[in-house]
Amino acid sequence: MAKGPKNSSGRGQRDLKVKVKSARGRKLSSTLWLQRQLNDPYVKRAKADGYRGRAAYKILEIDDKYRFLVPGARVVDLGAAPGGWCQVAVKRVNALGSRTSKAVGTVLGVDLQEMDPIAGAELHQLDFMEDGADDKVKAWLGGNADVVMSDMAASASGHKQTDHLRIIALCEAAAYLAFDVLDEGGTFVAKVLAGGAEGSLQQILKQRFDKVANFKPPASRSDSSEKFVVATGFRGRRDVSEERED
Repeated sequence: MAKGPKNSSGRGQRDLKVKVKSARGRKLSSTLWLQRQLNDPYVKRAKADGYRGRAAYKILEIDDKYRFLVPGARVVDLGAAPGGWCQVAVKRVNALGSRTSKAVGTVLGVDLQEMDPIAGAELHQLDFMEDGADDKVKAWLGGNADVVMSDMAASASGHKQTDHLRIIALCEAAAYLAFDVLDEGGTFVAKVLAGGAEGSLQQILKQRFDKVANFKPPASRSDSSEKFVVATGFRGRRDVSEERED
Protein backbone atom coordinates (compact mmCIF):
# COMPACT_ATOMS: atom_id res chain seq x y z
CA MET A 1 0.00 0.00 0.00
CA ALA A 2 1.34 3.43 -0.94
CA LYS A 3 2.15 5.56 2.06
CA GLY A 4 2.98 9.21 2.40
CA PRO A 5 6.61 10.19 2.85
CA LYS A 6 7.85 9.77 6.38
CA ASN A 7 8.39 12.80 8.55
CA SER A 8 12.13 12.99 9.14
CA SER A 9 11.98 15.91 11.57
CA GLY A 10 13.16 15.42 15.12
CA ARG A 11 14.65 17.18 18.12
CA GLY A 12 17.94 18.89 17.59
CA GLN A 13 17.66 18.83 13.78
CA ARG A 14 18.08 21.96 11.72
CA ASP A 15 15.29 23.31 9.54
CA LEU A 16 16.24 21.77 6.19
CA LYS A 17 13.52 23.51 4.19
CA VAL A 18 14.67 25.20 1.01
CA LYS A 19 13.97 28.93 1.02
CA VAL A 20 13.60 30.70 -2.30
CA LYS A 21 14.70 34.30 -2.55
CA SER A 22 12.43 36.70 -4.41
CA ALA A 23 13.76 37.54 -7.84
CA ARG A 24 13.21 40.62 -9.92
CA GLY A 25 10.20 40.12 -12.17
CA ARG A 26 8.88 37.13 -10.19
CA LYS A 27 5.61 37.56 -8.34
CA LEU A 28 5.41 36.65 -4.65
CA SER A 29 2.84 33.92 -5.48
CA SER A 30 5.31 32.36 -7.94
CA THR A 31 8.08 32.44 -5.36
CA LEU A 32 5.86 30.78 -2.76
CA TRP A 33 4.77 28.12 -5.29
CA LEU A 34 8.40 27.37 -6.19
CA GLN A 35 9.36 27.14 -2.52
CA ARG A 36 6.46 24.75 -1.85
CA GLN A 37 7.48 22.58 -4.81
CA LEU A 38 11.09 22.37 -3.68
CA ASN A 39 10.03 21.33 -0.17
CA ASP A 40 7.19 18.97 -1.14
CA PRO A 41 8.16 15.38 -0.18
CA TYR A 42 5.81 13.98 -2.84
CA VAL A 43 7.60 15.98 -5.55
CA LYS A 44 10.93 14.54 -4.42
CA ARG A 45 9.49 11.04 -4.19
CA ALA A 46 7.99 11.29 -7.70
CA LYS A 47 11.42 12.09 -9.13
CA ALA A 48 12.97 9.15 -7.29
CA ASP A 49 10.21 6.74 -8.38
CA GLY A 50 10.20 7.87 -12.01
CA TYR A 51 6.70 9.35 -12.05
CA ARG A 52 5.93 12.44 -14.12
CA GLY A 53 4.43 14.32 -11.20
CA ARG A 54 3.28 14.15 -7.59
CA ALA A 55 -0.31 13.52 -8.77
CA ALA A 56 0.65 9.89 -9.36
CA TYR A 57 0.43 9.31 -5.60
CA LYS A 58 -3.15 10.56 -5.53
CA ILE A 59 -4.38 7.76 -7.79
CA LEU A 60 -2.14 5.27 -5.98
CA GLU A 61 -3.75 6.17 -2.67
CA ILE A 62 -7.28 6.24 -4.12
CA ASP A 63 -6.77 2.80 -5.64
CA ASP A 64 -5.26 1.44 -2.43
CA LYS A 65 -8.60 2.25 -0.78
CA TYR A 66 -11.09 1.29 -3.52
CA ARG A 67 -9.19 -1.34 -5.60
CA PHE A 68 -10.40 -0.71 -9.15
CA LEU A 69 -7.06 -0.80 -11.01
CA VAL A 70 -6.89 -4.59 -11.10
CA PRO A 71 -4.95 -6.78 -13.56
CA GLY A 72 -6.84 -7.04 -16.83
CA ALA A 73 -8.84 -3.80 -16.38
CA ARG A 74 -9.44 -1.48 -19.35
CA VAL A 75 -8.74 2.08 -18.21
CA VAL A 76 -9.44 5.48 -19.78
CA ASP A 77 -7.54 8.46 -18.33
CA LEU A 78 -9.14 11.77 -19.34
CA GLY A 79 -6.90 14.83 -19.38
CA ALA A 80 -4.00 12.46 -18.93
CA ALA A 81 -1.07 14.87 -19.39
CA PRO A 82 1.63 14.76 -18.19
CA GLY A 83 0.94 11.06 -17.67
CA GLY A 84 1.48 10.18 -14.01
CA TRP A 85 -1.92 8.51 -13.63
CA CYS A 86 -1.31 6.46 -16.78
CA GLN A 87 2.06 5.33 -15.39
CA VAL A 88 0.36 4.04 -12.24
CA ALA A 89 -2.45 2.37 -14.19
CA VAL A 90 -0.01 0.57 -16.51
CA LYS A 91 1.63 -1.11 -13.54
CA ARG A 92 -1.53 -1.97 -11.65
CA VAL A 93 -3.59 -3.38 -14.53
CA ASN A 94 -0.54 -5.23 -15.91
CA ALA A 95 -0.71 -3.45 -19.28
CA LEU A 96 2.84 -4.53 -20.12
CA GLY A 97 2.07 -8.16 -19.37
CA SER A 98 5.09 -8.35 -17.06
CA ARG A 99 3.25 -10.51 -14.52
CA THR A 100 2.63 -13.59 -16.60
CA SER A 101 0.19 -15.15 -14.14
CA LYS A 102 -2.06 -12.07 -14.25
CA ALA A 103 -4.53 -10.84 -16.84
CA VAL A 104 -3.21 -8.11 -19.15
CA GLY A 105 -5.00 -4.77 -18.99
CA THR A 106 -5.28 -1.76 -21.29
CA VAL A 107 -4.54 1.90 -20.55
CA LEU A 108 -5.80 4.64 -22.84
CA GLY A 109 -4.81 8.24 -22.14
CA VAL A 110 -6.43 11.20 -23.90
CA ASP A 111 -5.64 14.88 -23.63
CA LEU A 112 -5.96 18.12 -25.57
CA GLN A 113 -2.19 18.29 -25.80
CA GLU A 114 0.29 15.82 -27.16
CA MET A 115 2.13 13.71 -24.59
CA ASP A 116 5.45 11.94 -24.54
CA PRO A 117 5.02 8.15 -24.96
CA ILE A 118 4.45 5.93 -21.93
CA ALA A 119 5.36 2.26 -22.20
CA GLY A 120 2.21 0.15 -21.93
CA ALA A 121 -0.21 3.04 -22.54
CA GLU A 122 -1.90 4.16 -25.75
CA LEU A 123 -2.03 7.94 -25.89
CA HIS A 124 -4.25 10.10 -28.12
CA GLN A 125 -4.71 13.83 -28.64
CA LEU A 126 -8.45 14.35 -28.28
CA ASP A 127 -11.05 16.77 -26.95
CA PHE A 128 -13.24 14.32 -25.05
CA MET A 129 -16.18 16.75 -25.27
CA GLU A 130 -16.31 16.77 -29.06
CA ASP A 131 -19.04 14.88 -30.93
CA GLY A 132 -18.17 11.22 -31.41
CA ALA A 133 -15.43 11.19 -28.76
CA ASP A 134 -17.08 8.24 -26.99
CA ASP A 135 -17.08 6.19 -30.21
CA LYS A 136 -13.38 6.97 -30.76
CA VAL A 137 -12.54 5.90 -27.21
CA LYS A 138 -14.41 2.59 -27.58
CA ALA A 139 -12.77 1.97 -30.95
CA TRP A 140 -9.30 2.54 -29.51
CA LEU A 141 -10.12 0.27 -26.55
CA GLY A 142 -11.71 -2.37 -28.72
CA GLY A 143 -14.81 -2.29 -26.50
CA ASN A 144 -16.02 -0.72 -23.28
CA ALA A 145 -13.96 0.45 -20.32
CA ASP A 146 -13.83 -0.84 -16.75
CA VAL A 147 -12.51 2.45 -15.36
CA VAL A 148 -12.82 6.08 -16.43
CA MET A 149 -10.69 8.43 -14.35
CA SER A 150 -9.86 12.12 -14.46
CA ASP A 151 -7.53 14.47 -12.61
CA MET A 152 -8.54 17.39 -14.83
CA ALA A 153 -8.92 20.94 -13.61
CA ALA A 154 -10.17 23.92 -15.59
CA SER A 155 -7.80 26.87 -16.05
CA ALA A 156 -7.77 28.93 -12.87
CA SER A 157 -9.46 32.31 -13.04
CA GLY A 158 -8.36 33.49 -9.61
CA HIS A 159 -11.98 33.58 -8.46
CA LYS A 160 -12.66 30.65 -6.13
CA GLN A 161 -16.37 30.20 -6.86
CA THR A 162 -15.87 30.51 -10.62
CA ASP A 163 -13.11 27.90 -10.56
CA HIS A 164 -15.35 25.61 -8.52
CA LEU A 165 -18.19 25.86 -11.04
CA ARG A 166 -15.81 25.29 -13.97
CA ILE A 167 -14.33 22.11 -12.55
CA ILE A 168 -17.76 20.74 -11.62
CA ALA A 169 -18.91 21.33 -15.22
CA LEU A 170 -15.79 19.59 -16.49
CA CYS A 171 -16.36 16.68 -14.11
CA GLU A 172 -19.99 16.33 -15.21
CA ALA A 173 -18.87 16.21 -18.86
CA ALA A 174 -16.39 13.47 -17.94
CA ALA A 175 -19.16 11.58 -16.13
CA TYR A 176 -21.41 11.63 -19.19
CA LEU A 177 -18.59 10.25 -21.32
CA ALA A 178 -18.15 7.53 -18.69
CA PHE A 179 -21.86 6.63 -18.99
CA ASP A 180 -21.27 6.01 -22.71
CA VAL A 181 -18.08 3.96 -22.47
CA LEU A 182 -18.20 2.08 -19.15
CA ASP A 183 -19.13 -1.58 -18.83
CA GLU A 184 -21.62 -2.60 -16.16
CA GLY A 185 -19.89 -2.75 -12.79
CA GLY A 186 -17.37 -0.10 -13.89
CA THR A 187 -15.79 2.71 -11.88
CA PHE A 188 -15.62 6.48 -12.37
CA VAL A 189 -13.06 8.61 -10.49
CA ALA A 190 -12.73 12.38 -10.87
CA LYS A 191 -11.36 15.42 -9.11
CA VAL A 192 -13.77 18.03 -7.78
CA LEU A 193 -13.38 21.13 -5.63
CA ALA A 194 -15.39 21.44 -2.45
CA GLY A 195 -17.71 24.42 -2.66
CA GLY A 196 -21.37 23.48 -2.76
CA ALA A 197 -22.16 23.01 -6.46
CA GLU A 198 -21.03 19.38 -6.50
CA GLY A 199 -24.42 18.25 -5.15
CA SER A 200 -25.91 17.96 -8.63
CA LEU A 201 -22.98 15.81 -9.74
CA GLN A 202 -23.45 13.53 -6.73
CA GLN A 203 -27.13 13.11 -7.59
CA ILE A 204 -26.35 12.22 -11.22
CA LEU A 205 -23.79 9.62 -10.14
CA LYS A 206 -26.00 8.06 -7.46
CA GLN A 207 -28.63 7.37 -10.11
CA ARG A 208 -26.17 5.33 -12.16
CA PHE A 209 -23.75 3.74 -9.70
CA ASP A 210 -24.25 1.45 -6.71
CA LYS A 211 -21.91 3.46 -4.47
CA VAL A 212 -20.64 7.04 -4.57
CA ALA A 213 -17.98 8.22 -2.12
CA ASN A 214 -15.75 11.25 -1.62
CA PHE A 215 -12.11 10.85 -0.68
CA LYS A 216 -9.21 13.22 -0.10
CA PRO A 217 -6.00 11.21 -0.48
CA PRO A 218 -3.02 12.09 1.72
CA ALA A 219 -1.13 13.26 -1.40
CA SER A 220 -3.64 16.09 -1.87
CA ARG A 221 -2.19 19.19 -0.26
CA SER A 222 -3.88 20.05 3.01
CA ASP A 223 -4.50 23.64 1.90
CA SER A 224 -6.25 22.50 -1.28
CA SER A 225 -10.04 22.20 -1.55
CA GLU A 226 -9.73 19.33 -4.00
CA LYS A 227 -11.24 15.92 -3.30
CA PHE A 228 -12.09 12.95 -5.49
CA VAL A 229 -15.46 11.43 -6.18
CA VAL A 230 -15.29 7.65 -6.55
CA ALA A 231 -18.35 5.99 -8.11
CA THR A 232 -18.35 2.19 -8.24
CA GLY A 233 -20.74 -0.42 -9.61
CA PHE A 234 -21.98 1.24 -12.82
CA ARG A 235 -25.52 0.07 -13.49
CA GLY A 236 -25.29 0.26 -17.27
CA ARG A 237 -26.32 2.64 -20.00
CA ARG A 238 -29.95 3.79 -19.73
CA ASP A 239 -32.04 4.68 -22.76
CA VAL A 240 -32.87 8.24 -23.78
CA SER A 241 -36.43 8.16 -22.44
CA GLU A 242 -35.18 7.34 -18.94
CA GLU A 243 -32.60 10.16 -19.13
CA ARG A 244 -35.38 12.68 -19.87
CA GLU A 245 -37.55 11.54 -16.94
CA ASP A 246 -34.93 12.52 -14.30
